[in-house]
Amino acid sequence: MTTATFQGTVLAESDETVIVEGNHYFPAASVNWDHFTKTDRTTGCPWKGSASYYSISVGGESADNAAWTYEEPKEAAAEIKDHVAFYPVVSVS
Repeated sequence: MTTATFQGTVLAESDETVIVEGNHYFPAASVNWDHFTKTDRTTGCPWKGSASYYSISVGGESADNAAWTYEEPKEAAAEIKDHVAFYPVVSVS
């Protein structure tokens, strides 16, 4: 089981993460969305497509743009559609 935590709170937990470029991508259904707020930030990757970002808030602590997802990934990255990954401010183990 792979778990993502922030400030001692489990944000996501799954046996079915997809690892891409060293990042665990968690299925959206495994994410506790109560702690996420979508932001306006987007970035582009030549082979994955356009990423959308979320800030995380737990117990008064927050991390801006700490999670991302490829809502409509390019064909080469189709396996991460409907998955979420995290910057190192979130512990993944």
